Amino acid sequence: MKQNLRAAVAASVLLAAIPVGGMAFAQKQGGILKTYDPDSPGGLSIQEEATVFARGPMMGVFNNLIMYDQHVPQNSLASIVPDLATDWSWNEEGTELIFKLRQGVKFHDGKPFTAKDVKCTWDLRMDLAPQKLRINPGKSAYYNLAEVTTNGDWEVTFHLKRPQPAFPMSLAGDAAGIYPCHVSPADMRRHPIGTGPFKFVEYKPNEDIKVTRNPDYWKPDRPYLDGIEHTVMPDPATAVLAFIAGKFDMTRPGQLTVPLMNEIEGRVPQAICEWTPGNVNRHLLVNRDKPPFDNPDLRRAMALSIDRQAFVDIIGQGQGHIGGVLQPPPAGLWGMPPDMLKELPGYNPDVQKNRAEARQLMEGLGYGPDHRLSIEVTSQDWSIYRDPAVLLTDQLKQVYIDGELELVDTPQYYPKILRKDYAVALNLQTSGPDPDPILHLFYGCGASVNWSGYCNPEVDELIERQSREGDPERRKPVLWEIERKLAADDARPIIFYRNGGTCRQPYVKGLTLMANSPFNAWRMEDVWLDK
Repeated sequence: MKQNLRAAVAASVLLAAIPVGGMAFAQKQGGILKTYDPDSPGGLSIQEEATVFARGPMMGVFNNLIMYDQHVPQNSLASIVPDLATDWSWNEEGTELIFKLRQGVKFHDGKPFTAKDVKCTWDLRMDLAPQKLRINPGKSAYYNLAEVTTNGDWEVTFHLKRPQPAFPMSLAGDAAGIYPCHVSPADMRRHPIGTGPFKFVEYKPNEDIKVTRNPDYWKPDRPYLDGIEHTVMPDPATAVLAFIAGKFDMTRPGQLTVPLMNEIEGRVPQAICEWTPGNVNRHLLVNRDKPPFDNPDLRRAMALSIDRQAFVDIIGQGQGHIGGVLQPPPAGLWGMPPDMLKELPGYNPDVQKNRAEARQLMEGLGYGPDHRLSIEVTSQDWSIYRDPAVLLTDQLKQVYIDGELELVDTPQYYPKILRKDYAVALNLQTSGPDPDPILHLFYGCGASVNWSGYCNPEVDELIERQSREGDPERRKPVLWEIERKLAADDARPIIFYRNGGTCRQPYVKGLTLMANSPFNAWRMEDVWLDK
């Protein structure tokens, strides 16, 4: 039977039209939203960047085929609404996803958007286009996509190798914007062109990124803002002082710590501040191909050294959660319940017992109080990486491992990790909002951002099984079995999830922060300033 989502789409559009917080018809046109970013991206191509430094500021430059409703704080299949597609449907076998496209849309340079641009975008992502991306971190996200075909100018079909009910999630996030066929990948790094509510203006590394209102946007009354300015400001304390002084309208979403939020609430009591659960985990990344880290006993000892609650208490100051590779509930829809989580290998809350076992393993490898292992711990030179990396090195000392931090600037960090030019790293990665394709992308054999080179054919089979399953209650046990195996293999020991604080001035209206994917709020087309 043909599965048609038109009714669901219509319902979603109706929900999206309901005014937020009773602010019907109060939206004002105009004003520049001013915020800040902690660092400069290596480029502006959302297909080539693995960090939010480019994807955040550039999200409003693009449209997706479909997107998450920006007023629903938990991203899921149920919250997906139309964007450049007007509706979509599956074939009976669940292997073809057909999109009808919006007509009359133009790119920022005036060229028309058609089905050809959709095909070009995914040919580029799948490395099938004549021109190539410089780096392609998201390539493996489409491992089950065979091809994209067009039927005239206003219809495209995504042909899957097998059923994948959650595949639309891959098309709704912050890296699925449609690229124009007529602009080269090199030009998209320097001057990205999309169909979105904002047009790129300029990027000055270590200074700012600016976008301006698209006057020809296909939604005639959007965006409300005249533009957005992202000032590069690496020191979070300095950025917060600038917010307090009124130089910024909002802080970086999800980045405030407890002391910084307390500082704002104490000095700007009218500010609107809130915590959102993090869907980005901090984890121990070990290069499994580099001796002596190719020894599983050494990797297990490192995993057993971790005191996760200490990270929540010290780094998160209580604003955080212990979890596995999938975001813990209730913000996460797929993560293990706490009682099950503590039974995972290495998650025993008795930290001293874990470390005693770790020391035995290290002694069996010839290490001890008088023969310690010296390592370099690679971290991005940004506080959300650097601070937990410092605590990690302190905890590793408990099992005869002395770590020295290697701090790497943002543009060089992920290329370095991709080259496997590291031994041990404190890394961050997303956990969703859906396990598909996240699990394959990070843990599948040979996947494009499988940073550590982990490979277990049994885990690959389980990843494919959960991907085929459309019933959530049948899918969860498979996902939790994957969690157990990844923990037992010390694939990429998850340390903790930190909640993120965001503050905005009271005149910033229409912004909804996402509980399980905060940077999907960056489209900003529905935000306005009520000064």
